[in-house]
Amino acid sequence: MKVRSRLVVCAVTGTAVLWLLSVLAVAAPAQDAARNQMLSEEYFQNVTVLTGLTVDQFMGTMGVFSAALGLSCENCHTASSDNWALYAEETPFKETARRMVRLMADINERHFGGRQVVTCFTCHRGSTGRPLVVPSLNLLYGAPPPDELDVLVPPAFPGGPTVEEILDRYLEAVGGVEAATAMTGWVARGTYSGYGPEGTPRPVEIYARAPNQKTIVIREPGAGDNTTTFSGTAAWHSAPFRPYDVLELHEAELESARAEAELTFPVNIKQVLTGMRASDDFIDGRILKVVQGFKGAAIVTMYFDEETGLMTRLVRSTPSPVGRLPVRIDYSDYRDVAGLMMPFRWTTTWLDGRSNFELREVEPNVAIPPSLFARPAPPSPY
Repeated sequence: MKVRSRLVVCAVTGTAVLWLLSVLAVAAPAQDAARNQMLSEEYFQNVTVLTGLTVDQFMGTMGVFSAALGLSCENCHTASSDNWALYAEETPFKETARRMVRLMADINERHFGGRQVVTCFTCHRGSTGRPLVVPSLNLLYGAPPPDELDVLVPPAFPGGPTVEEILDRYLEAVGGVEAATAMTGWVARGTYSGYGPEGTPRPVEIYARAPNQKTIVIREPGAGDNTTTFSGTAAWHSAPFRPYDVLELHEAELESARAEAELTFPVNIKQVLTGMRASDDFIDGRILKVVQGFKGAAIVTMYFDEETGLMTRLVRSTPSPVGRLPVRIDYSDYRDVAGLMMPFRWTTTWLDGRSNFELREVEPNVAIPPSLFARPAPPSPY
């Protein structure tokens, strides 16, 4: 993965430190929920361009910088301490980043009516160097990189199945509407492992209650639990080694988390998204039927295996001032749980890391305390 391998080396839990610590500069960690409502220029230090963003939105922009430039925390921030996030000193890279953000915004405003057509990744594509001027013969005559759908294009084979037909096939593949409706909630236990040095499996517990509540708890002895929760109306992330205690999600990030929680229950699949349309794609030698729709400003794309009808991939992306933030989940190892086919393995990949989940057991239709879907407590070592 070239330079990207250096990013995940500094991962501490499920999310690479870069996404969480590589900020223009950060103040002391939040001590109460109110600080999560602050804007970036109030919470962090020396923010002069990416103003007006909530804390979670601001942190997401760091992932775009990382992916576009192939850089790690220490490339832009002082590394005189183990915690780079506590330093606000200026560096040449920071000032260059500010100029580039202004340039990108100006290009989009002048030439594309303010639409986000040009982003950091448009020109850099994983490199800190200047955009290439001379065409690359290796790229021209080498194996083309696989395309990844952004906005759905018309199907390659017109006359294929409609959105309704694809989703009906999926519901049939997982066990039918009756089995999907009967699944009111479940508790799962298994293991989690990250990428690189954090690949050692750790215990994970997942709690889900219909129609849209979901909590994932990764046990981190000696550091504190890594907890992600969607309550049905709000979402939070609590994890050790962060420049905040508990991060609350807002706007598009909140809607993206809502869509994933709702799609945990197949019976919801026809109601979760708006503006759905269908196409097809070819991934890993298999034809997939694709349905894309919207959850507020979030774009959600679902991939279904043509042979089995099961969902094999879910991609959700949200906007930021410097480019969209994609999250991809690849599902496998479907097994029968109370008549409903559920994936027992999946991999979540985002701009700064990759997480692998493998379930050992799933208890269907069990009572789950409401407290498990409330705002999680700050991580505490144990």
